[in-house]
Amino acid sequence: MVHFAAESGVPLAPVSVPVAGIIALLGGLSVLLGYKAKAGAWLLVIFLLGTAFTMHRFWEAAESVAMLQGLCFWKNISMLGAALLITQVGTGPCSLDKR
Repeated sequence: MVHFAAESGVPLAPVSVPVAGIIALLGGLSVLLGYKAKAGAWLLVIFLLGTAFTMHRFWEAAESVAMLQGLCFWKNISMLGAALLITQVGTGPCSLDKR
């Protein structure tokens, strides 16, 4: 992923990619387990915004990969909507925060 990120113009790709992976992992686990889910959802918002607009710029992509990049971009935007919902609503009754 570091090579792909560097080709996409991500600054400091050897550092940015592992940091983004850690942010996504911590945010995802937080939401999955329902432990500090609002904070975890904010981590996912940061990750999804960053990856959507730096890694999946379909409007600049070659025609051969523009559709794939567009699908990935809109997938990230849809997950961003779900993450923003969790930042406001929080977790359900089965979460670790509710116990």
